[in-house]
Amino acid sequence: MPKNGNTFSSFAAWRRRAVAHALQGSWRWAQQAGAVTAEHPGRLRFRRLGAGTRLAFPQGTVFGERWIEIGECCIIAEQVTLTAGMLPGLDLGTETVLTLGNGVVLGRGSHVIADTTITIGSDTYCGPYVYITSTNHSYDDPHEPIGRQWPRSEPVSIGPGCWLGTGAVILPGARIGRNVVVAAGAVVRGEVPDHSVVAGAPARVVRRWDPEQGWQPPLRTPAPKPIPENVTPEQLAALAVWELERMEAMEAAGAAEAAEGAKAAEDVQGAGAAEAVRGMEAVEAVEAGESAEAAAGTSAVSRPR
Repeated sequence: MPKNGNTFSSFAAWRRRAVAHALQGSWRWAQQAGAVTAEHPGRLRFRRLGAGTRLAFPQGTVFGERWIEIGECCIIAEQVTLTAGMLPGLDLGTETVLTLGNGVVLGRGSHVIADTTITIGSDTYCGPYVYITSTNHSYDDPHEPIGRQWPRSEPVSIGPGCWLGTGAVILPGARIGRNVVVAAGAVVRGEVPDHSVVAGAPARVVRRWDPEQGWQPPLRTPAPKPIPENVTPEQLAALAVWELERMEAMEAAGAAEAAEGAKAAEDVQGAGAAEAVRGMEAVEAVEAGESAEAAAGTSAVSRPR
């Protein structure tokens, strides 16, 4: 019986591994086959889809693509929503409604809802779950459900070179300048100047670049070192491996040093305990001597003359 049981367990484990391998391979194939590119757009017919751009599979909700232009070398991650118009099938006229410049990155689960014009400048990167919309609900009538009141729409523009952190919300009417950092979870509306950092809900400027004084308040971390010229990708890869090995060696050295420190601390504690024992013995000896002297004195007093 044990032999049969081991055979059955081995077969079950092999079957699980085989099924997992097959599923993972099928998913990788589906990701490759289901991705949308200029050469393989599938059912999506964007007004423009630049070369080198890729919409990862599975895509989120996408409609109104006739009024959507996407530049070159963009990365649209999984489950990203891209919509033009309030509903599918609407005629939005002749002008482009949603424009993504070259090199735009939209992180996983992000939403770009363009009921009126939204423009995202080139080389703008968005973290996961960023929400950009040109439409907001209105609540003017206190007696009517908010969801049934006609929404308000205002154009949104985001300049080139920006970084939008995870969970940032860009509301209708926002006008974000170039090279702006929007902190994670910030809620942005109104105008944001170039070369600034905004955070909070509602977002406010917390740092800004001054041509004469630099960043104000000053940065707390040193600027990263630029990559030297004429460095090849192979050299960068080798440098990354070397850096990883160096960090691992430093961690190992730190662990060894910590172990030595712990041993030294134990030795010190042991020495302290021994010294404390010797001190207690000395105290006990003194107390014993004092007791003997007291006893001798008592006997001397009680001896008859």
